[in-house]
Amino acid sequence: MSYVQRWRKSSYSGDAANNCVELARTPDTVLLRESDDPQTVITTTPAALRALTRAVKAGRLDHLSR
Repeated sequence: MSYVQRWRKSSYSGDAANNCVELARTPDTVLLRESDDPQTVITTTPAALRALTRAVKAGRLDHLSR
């Protein structure tokens, strides 16, 4: 992960120190982590993250929380 740019947290996290999702980029991937467990990093592609975001916004995953 030597090409990782700085980690950025969601603007929805406010001032919470350990209650947010953070993102970073490498040239080909997007990295995600929770601030309270920064050693655990999920790697995905920009296209896959866009597809997930669209599915969540459209409510296509709502059935998973019931």
